[in-house]
Parts: sequence; structure tokens; C-alpha cells
Amino acid sequence: MPEPTAADSVLYEVDEGVATLTFNRPERKNAWNLPMEKRFFELLDQAAEDPDVRALVVTGAGRAFCPGMDVQRLEKNSQPGESLDFTGRPPMYSRRFLPKPVIGAINGGCAGIGLVQALLCDVRFAARGARITTAFARRGLAGEYNLPYILPRVVGLENALDLLLTGRTFDADEAKELGLVSRVVEPDELLGAAQEYAADIARNCAPRTLAVLRRQVYGDLDRSFDEALSRSYSAMQYFAGSADFREGVASFADRRAPAFEGLPADFDPEDALSKPFLPE
Repeated sequence: MPEPTAADSVLYEVDEGVATLTFNRPERKNAWNLPMEKRFFELLDQAAEDPDVRALVVTGAGRAFCPGMDVQRLEKNSQPGESLDFTGRPPMYSRRFLPKPVIGAINGGCAGIGLVQALLCDVRFAARGARITTAFARRGLAGEYNLPYILPRVVGLENALDLLLTGRTFDADEAKELGLVSRVVEPDELLGAAQEYAADIARNCAPRTLAVLRRQVYGDLDRSFDEALSRSYSAMQYFAGSADFREGVASFADRRAPAFEGLPADFDPEDALSKPFLPE
């Protein structure tokens, strides 16, 4: 099977307000390389700016999600004195500031930087039987791309240390027990289930609210309770008299689907959160 071109290394499709991004190097089990990385982040930016896209799904082609960095690239960086060159590469955690929900559909093998991509999704579905590992300790690598920061926040301190220190492989069912994924689905139903979940969000939830909620959750992880509370009151004020709130209430009262406006490309969630306010 020929290697996909850089443009085809990640597929992109929009349907019912949902953009599906598919890692597409099945001949390499979707192993991560720099052309795929560049294309993936370009498509994330495209989805973020498209008002017709209200939610995203990330998955892999074939039987793997992403097993980590392509071993061919790892070998190039294994000589003494050589190091990774991050020049020009997108910040791996920039997706925390994406204004739209991202749903992971882990269809198979998921490790290393592939696990980082999965954990950067807001909600994760996994195919029953999918195998997952941090891998780093067994490759002579440190916990890359801040995984030791985010993993304990997903599965707890001891579980994170277990997965990082052993580098052991675990399956989708254990991942659900650990809280690393929220749903385990039969393989042939996985993508449809993730897309329908995302489509429900696209149909029924206000895009501005979604953008602000994501910024609150991820941003407040590093704030004090009082700082987060002040920003929460600011957001409450912002939405109280908004067209979104009026439409949300009216559609509920009328027992109909809401008709929320798409997210403008220039919308900044900080506009709703940056006016500190505390009630008397």
C-alpha cells in the first residue's frame, strides 16, 4: 500500500455540524510523523474557524488510532548528542484553546504521542479490545508533551504513576475503569457512536456557551477557587441577556429544537470571562 501524501495523511469530512478528522497512515498503523502533525493542526484550525462546524471527532483509519511517533523518526533521533528539533512545530497543547468540543474515537492501538492526542479530546470513546499504553518508560523516554501533568488529572495520581512507571499495555475496558475513556463500544459501532454524540451537541448546544465552558474547565485547572468563581460570575452576566439564552429558553418552552447561531470565527471566550465580578 503506497504512503498517503501529506495532504491525505489526515482525512477531513463535515456532516451534520461535525468535522471528523481521521489519521490516515494505515500502512504505518497511523504512526505519527511531522507531515501528519502539520496537516492535523491545519485541519484543527480550519474546523475552529468554520461556523458550520460545531463539534469534532478524531479517530484513526484501519485498526489503529495512533501507536506513537513513527519508529523511523525515532531512529533518526537516537544518535548520541542529537535532540528533537521543535522549530516551527505547533504547540501540542494548543487544542486546549480550541473553541469547540473534541470527541476521541480510539479505534485501536494508542500509545505515546497518540495517547497525548487522545487525552486532549474532551470525551473519549474506545473500541472494545483497543490496546493503550504510555510506552515511554519502555523506550527510554521521559513523559513527553506534558503527559505526566495531564494524566493524573484524568485518572488520579496512583493510576497515572502505574501507567507511566510500568509502561504496561491495558485494554479499553480497563481504560474505562480508570476513567481514561468514558465509553467502550463494539469496534464496528465506534465511529458512528462518537459522531452521533458529537451531532447531538451540534444540534442542541449553543456554540458560544461551548467555547466558554471549555475555556472555563481547562483554564480553571490552574486557578484558585476565588479566581474561577469571579470568572464564572462574569460569564453569567455575559450570557444573562444574550440571544443564545433567549433562544435556549424559548426552544425549551416551545418544545422544539434550538436554532443557535454558529460560532463566529473571531469569537474570543475571554470576552465572557475577563470582567471580574463578585456579587455583594
